[in-house]
Parts: sequence; C-alpha cells; structure tokens
Amino acid sequence: MKLGILVNTDKHLQDVVGLTNAAVSKGHEVILFAMDEGTRLVEDPSYTGLSKLPGVSMSVCDYSALEYHVNIEAIPETIKCGSQFNNAVMNKEADRIVIL
Repeated sequence: MKLGILVNTDKHLQDVVGLTNAAVSKGHEVILFAMDEGTRLVEDPSYTGLSKLPGVSMSVCDYSALEYHVNIEAIPETIKCGSQFNNAVMNKEADRIVIL
C-alpha cells in the first residue's frame, strides 16, 4: 500500500514522523508532499530525515517555500523541490491520503 501525506501546516510534525515510521515499519510506501506552512518543516532534521527511509519519497512546493521564506537551497537532495504537479502525482499514486 502507498500512503500519501499532504503536509500543509507545520503544527503536526510528530504525527507526520509517527505515521511515516509506522507505515514504513509495516512495509508500506509513503509519499510526502509539503506545501503552504508545511514547507517550514524542511528546516527540521526530524522531518527531512524521513526522506532517507526506504520506501519514502518527499517533495516540497517551491512556490510555497518561497512564500514562507524557507531556504530552498538548504533542502536536502533526497527531497524533490517541485510544484503542485508533485501533489497531483501523490494523489494519483497513493492508495490513501492523510492531510496534516
């Protein structure tokens, strides 16, 4: 199963980390997409570290990151800096979507 997590706020970091770790531990894939205030989480190592887990793919809306003054130059290479297209792809590929 593929779990999609749309992160549009920076208020639920521990929930994102917990859901991602739980899904990966059960052998599921996780697709994370950050937009709006959620882009602020790419400055937190506990969030960006999820991109190194097997079965996890991450992307961030570069437009939102710029709007929220997130330093996109500091985003690790394991996180794709993209657009709402990445959100659309996640919605198409994921079996279930959680929005936090």
